Amino acid sequence: MKSITNDTKQTNWYVITGGPSTGKTTIIDLLQKKGYKTTIEHARHYIDTMHDDGQTVEEIRSNKRKFQLGVLDMQIEQEASLNKEDMVFLDRAIPDAQAYYQFLKLDYDEKLTKAIKEVSYKKIFILDRLPFTKDYARTENEEDQKNIHQLIIDVYKNLGFSIVFVPVLPPLERVKYLLNNL
Repeated sequence: MKSITNDTKQTNWYVITGGPSTGKTTIIDLLQKKGYKTTIEHARHYIDTMHDDGQTVEEIRSNKRKFQLGVLDMQIEQEASLNKEDMVFLDRAIPDAQAYYQFLKLDYDEKLTKAIKEVSYKKIFILDRLPFTKDYARTENEEDQKNIHQLIIDVYKNLGFSIVFVPVLPPLERVKYLLNNL
């Protein structure tokens, strides 16, 4: 378990993560339908927000640092707004940004370094990979999916979090597996 500094209080938050196309949002949606408090995935939200302002996905994703900082800002803001006592399932979390910075070969900036030092999560659920599917927001290919997935695993392991790997199962069974491993 990650050691918590004196000024970081343990949260009651569970992270649902994994590489692109692992079923995170499907699981989050099912948990929300069961009445659990959940969060949104910010890379897609950032793309949708910028797209509404008239930019194409290619334009939005072309400046990798700006894109990652925009997503990180949204994630930091979201996590800061959550009550540490509430049980919340997060669709990705701040450490995912570290994996993407590594994948994109971006230098860490002060904002990411500071945010990583302050994170606290009850448990990390890493969803095993599903067959890769492309959609409007994804620019990765299957090889990228594998690499990002492994980087996410490595980041959370290196940060010392308690990790549960969620096997490929039908979505409702994945949710049951997850809830049985809280």
